[in-house]
Amino acid sequence: MSVAVTEAPSGRGNAVAGDCQAGDWVAAVPLTELEAKGRALVKRGGRQIALFVTPGGVRAIANRCPHEGYPLSEGTLSEGVEADGPGACTLTCNWHNWKFDLETGEVAGGGDAVRVFPVDIRDGVVHVDVADLPAEERIARALAGLKDGFRRPERDRMARDLARIEAAGGDPRLALAAAVEWTHDRLEYGSRHGYAALPDWLALADVAADPDGRLACLTETVGHLADDALRHPVFPYPTGGEPWDEDRFVAAVEAEDEASAVRLVRGGLAAGGFETLDRGLCRAALMHYQDFGHSAIYVEKTREAAARLGGHAPVEALVLALVRSLINARREDLIPEFKAYRPARDAWTGRGSAKAKPADFCRASVAKCLERALAASGDTDRLYDAMLEAASWQLLRADPLYAGRAVQPVSQNVNRLDFSHAITFANAGRRIAARHRELWPDVLLQIACFLGRNGGFVDPGYDWRRWQVTDVDRFLAEAADGVIDHGQAEYIVTAHLAKMLCAVREEVAAAPNAARVPALAAALTRFLNEPFRRIL
Repeated sequence: MSVAVTEAPSGRGNAVAGDCQAGDWVAAVPLTELEAKGRALVKRGGRQIALFVTPGGVRAIANRCPHEGYPLSEGTLSEGVEADGPGACTLTCNWHNWKFDLETGEVAGGGDAVRVFPVDIRDGVVHVDVADLPAEERIARALAGLKDGFRRPERDRMARDLARIEAAGGDPRLALAAAVEWTHDRLEYGSRHGYAALPDWLALADVAADPDGRLACLTETVGHLADDALRHPVFPYPTGGEPWDEDRFVAAVEAEDEASAVRLVRGGLAAGGFETLDRGLCRAALMHYQDFGHSAIYVEKTREAAARLGGHAPVEALVLALVRSLINARREDLIPEFKAYRPARDAWTGRGSAKAKPADFCRASVAKCLERALAASGDTDRLYDAMLEAASWQLLRADPLYAGRAVQPVSQNVNRLDFSHAITFANAGRRIAARHRELWPDVLLQIACFLGRNGGFVDPGYDWRRWQVTDVDRFLAEAADGVIDHGQAEYIVTAHLAKMLCAVREEVAAAPNAARVPALAAALTRFLNEPFRRIL
């Protein structure tokens, strides 16, 4: 019979008579035996290979279906329609009806292609080239598959392609960086929780107990980015650049002038990278009490994402999305509830001599919290500690009535995220102020706004003792395992689980013996273990 030789989907050349010594050829099965049975499963070179006799010749493919690993040797063969050309043949996996072109390995309708192997007949024996594809080619194919998976989306396919990148010796951070590039201009209002959670999932990947946990963290990240951008059109960024000027940048954000802000940050990146922009971004994020703290959190998470992605980091893409989010940030300090913020900020002197205590902020109004922060402004570190402990106290005693009730007045629209944001914002603010101490007043007074808002929705009689933690270090390690294996369906939920866990871990690491640590750990326990409210 005339035997055709298969070609890998990646475009590797066919084996020909004079080229048979290339690759890693192994004897598979006598041709007569294969012809008698029509198919065969052989194990060679550490691989399972399914061989088929088709109208176009002998074909060899990886036996495991790339969908869920079922044996393709048990599949059903069917000849292609006339338009497919002479000898075309399709193999259907009988478990989930995936259909593969046995010549190319491609799957009908899109999805993971199956690996095909070159075949050669020598002295009546079928030989198969089981050589690995070059690592660069395997990584490129996996990245292409990952991008295709973004269009559907297919979380299982994303996981497989991420695993393929790592198995080929590639750095999976390359895939995360590519995912940012694919999505940053599809975010109409700029950075979202997917970008903010990216460095947290990378941090959790570093402490994952096993490779499966690490893969889960990476998949969570790319899946969230795909979910944020799925089927969104492109929203192009303004073009051009101009020399960085921090004050002009802050003014451009204030004026909601995206074109000017984008041109300025491009100039700053060209001049010195993210560090050149850092203080201007922090100033813009803290200019007002805005966006429920997201602006400051996003600045810190963008900075951390760029650092964790290392040389792969698409810094400009990350920064452009961040700037767009700053331009579109909501001004909570313009609504009546927080109207005391701007006068308090204008009144800050940094000379207040009162000794801040957590009890000062646990149940006070916004105005009172701001007043007490001003009175204790002379010792910013002590004030921060007191406020963070107060935020933990509030989360521990958050009234379950509001957290679990789906229908309630707008004025009572409070859930656990209101309480957790006081902590995650504080964590971001502390990091910012560590680099730019002149921004401490903005950080501390905005924490006071969170505390004042949340203080009206606590139940002092709530029995919080069940959430107490006896061994904080062990608890944090176990909590990381639990967040990685979360079992949650919604990315917005898992992003907040990761964000809150990482914020608490950092605060404990920064001051492991601080008085606030027990309350902070207990608050995290409650946050991770009580269900989120769903509004149907």
